[in-house]
Amino acid sequence: MSGCRSLRVWLNPEHGPALLQPGYDLCWATSWMEEANIWIAPVVGLPRDLPYVDFGSGLFTVRPDGVHWKTEAIVAYAEGRPFAWVDDEQSPADTRYVRARHPGPALLHHVDPRLGLCAGDFAVLREFAQATPV
Repeated sequence: MSGCRSLRVWLNPEHGPALLQPGYDLCWATSWMEEANIWIAPVVGLPRDLPYVDFGSGLFTVRPDGVHWKTEAIVAYAEGRPFAWVDDEQSPADTRYVRARHPGPALLHHVDPRLGLCAGDFAVLREFAQATPV
């Protein structure tokens, strides 16, 4: 496999229980798609049957408008429901896209990829969940 690089993923077993606390309906929005239930969920303490956003042919597609390849599919999956999207690759183009096309509350929360999820990130998620009507 010359020229291939593996992706190093750091997983924290405390993150699953912390993500379950705010009362969200959790969903994978990762290129791992259904594989996240096999490889990530058991390590971090999440259920092994979480739904996932199917990115289909949009996986890793570069858009001319600078919107991330995940954004359109996540908005479609949300179907107007409130959602929080935690990622390390969002940009202002994604925020503009979501504001223009999603009628419900949405939180696009950027996480530093060098640090991962930290206590402050979980606080932001809790605040959004408490402020968002069900």
